[in-house]
Amino acid sequence: MRFRDRIRVAAMSLLLLAIGQASASDTPETASRATLILVQGAPGTDQYARMFDEWSQQWKAAAELGDVTVHDIGSDVEPSPKDVLQQVIVEASQEHERPLWIVLIGHGTFDGRAAKFNLTGPDVSAKELAEWLEQTRRPLAIVNCASASSPFVDQLSLTGRVVITATRSGSEVNFTRFGGFIANAIGDISSDLDKDGQVSLLEAFLTASRQTTADYEGLGQLVTEHALLDDTGDARGTTADFFEGIRPVKIPERGETLDGHVAHQWHLIPSDEERRFPDELRPRRDELELEIALLRDRKSEMEEDAYYSSLELLLVELARLYEQADGASQNNPSTLDDLPPGEAESETREENPAR
Repeated sequence: MRFRDRIRVAAMSLLLLAIGQASASDTPETASRATLILVQGAPGTDQYARMFDEWSQQWKAAAELGDVTVHDIGSDVEPSPKDVLQQVIVEASQEHERPLWIVLIGHGTFDGRAAKFNLTGPDVSAKELAEWLEQTRRPLAIVNCASASSPFVDQLSLTGRVVITATRSGSEVNFTRFGGFIANAIGDISSDLDKDGQVSLLEAFLTASRQTTADYEGLGQLVTEHALLDDTGDARGTTADFFEGIRPVKIPERGETLDGHVAHQWHLIPSDEERRFPDELRPRRDELELEIALLRDRKSEMEEDAYYSSLELLLVELARLYEQADGASQNNPSTLDDLPPGEAESETREENPAR
């Protein structure tokens, strides 16, 4: 059997295993609870206060649907929002496995040297936030919805960590609308671009970025903000125009790995299937899916047989992982020899095997 045919068979096996898992139980079990630290900065005016409160409520509503623990740090907490934020981060850093989300809603500043998020009382700088997070070993995603927020990428970027900012430059100092669009997108199933039943952080970023641009253009205004996503640790970040749907359509100028693959594994509201997936198997599942995505990015640089051979190894292990999660049911095909290649070819695509 040719490599391409074997890959399609493996992909079909994986799909059937996932279907079997999805139908295994009528009532989904709750996966390990993530934590959301939601920070509402100093509004400045009543209009911004109402706006920021609405965005915060959207995040909290999505977190409730996702069974996520929320630490809500408003603009009027005592002794000060900055002190409370530091303490909450220190406490959250004691955990090592469950995902940690940090969302900053408000205004920001950049003086050419230091970027800060505006709080009631002392502001918090990107450098201070990075220092507080040095001991954090949890999977971490940070979304800074403020103006002039791009320098936060420079300070917070780390391999495997997701950092999103509302701007791509510290000089984009005007009020940013991105925060409202991503607050809506994260809990809106219409933002599910790959139709897997859940909205990833990448999908929310892309949806919000495109809606932000459309909002400016609809009003005949110059776009003064361009959101940035970094999850490779190179502190360069990527803008939404590198993607069509969720698929990359542009290559970074310096040939570095394109951001987005890790962010696509983050879901504030997991699907029923994702909730049922065993916590102990999820890290390896995520590693395999990331390896498949990175391999696909290198396809044009590889010999065809080498590419499909490498892809086959990853897909087979992934299929076995799903089989393990599904209880190794004898009624579900689970090996490369269980399905005829013709059926597999007509039902699947070799480059979107997982979901």
